[in-house]
Amino acid sequence: MSDDDDIILAVAMLQRGGVVAFPTETVYGLGADALNTAAVERVFSIKGRPAQHPLIVHIADASQLSEWARDIPAMAYTLATRFWPGPLTLILKRAARVPDNVTGGQDTIGLRVPNHLVALSLLKKFGGGIAAPSANRFGRISPTTQGHVRAEFGNSVDMILDGGPCQVGVESTIVSLVGERPVILRPGGISRVALAGALGVSVEFNSAADNSPRAPGMLERHYAPRTPLRIVPTGRLFNEVSAMITFGQRVGILELAREPSKLPFLERGVFRYSMPVTPVEYAQSLYATLRQADDAQLDYLLVEQMPDSEEWLTVNDRLRRAANAHSE
Repeated sequence: MSDDDDIILAVAMLQRGGVVAFPTETVYGLGADALNTAAVERVFSIKGRPAQHPLIVHIADASQLSEWARDIPAMAYTLATRFWPGPLTLILKRAARVPDNVTGGQDTIGLRVPNHLVALSLLKKFGGGIAAPSANRFGRISPTTQGHVRAEFGNSVDMILDGGPCQVGVESTIVSLVGERPVILRPGGISRVALAGALGVSVEFNSAADNSPRAPGMLERHYAPRTPLRIVPTGRLFNEVSAMITFGQRVGILELAREPSKLPFLERGVFRYSMPVTPVEYAQSLYATLRQADDAQLDYLLVEQMPDSEEWLTVNDRLRRAANAHSE
């Protein structure tokens, strides 16, 4: 775990225009001073991220909202009071000083306060906003440990702060507040039910909403392992795997753990990865398990289909986008 000395070094690195990877409760971020356009460009270059894809600016607390956004609606303060620090990103109209490369040239900005001691300490000591996408190659699996970041980038990043495994494990919920009604552009660690309860109004989910701003994670192909991934109904898993191993293919299966003693094992070219049965715990372990499967150099990865319910919305969103990355 990174200590105060590490954080002081990271702040100095950011102030010099460096790029620092840091932990949040969701995933690790690849951060730069949000007002330093050259440093932000380095983030895009290291990650291989297209310039039109905006970054989320991380801030220390809600009192900084007016430094980064304008015409802030009351709903923003309601949600910030209820869910910050936490896995919620608010899309608002950007302040005049925000560089174009942070927002992908849009008139909107994504802001959030992460719920992680290392991240909050870094932000408070830095004093400004840190623009940060997830610390992985564009379109690939987000990192949930320091080791994942190191494996992804090696020495390309100036510094990597260690905060242990991420507790949420998937990216933040993104809510646009620039229209007449709040719209979820990306599901995440805060549910639609919780948002609606805080606001007292219904909250739409539409990752491709007309006239909605572009936001991270909205591509149909995203969060993908190198291994081709398919989602398969439970009743078809056995036949699918049997057909594949007949032809000598190495197959991985992400399946729900229905027996406490079930663990990943290798049998006749089949790798079985036992996944938690609750959506929160499943999300926590999803990206780490996908990376583990990639390391096994499999021919295919089959994922047991999850229930089509509100509780599983975020997990299903990530799995669908990962599967789309390998679709014809």
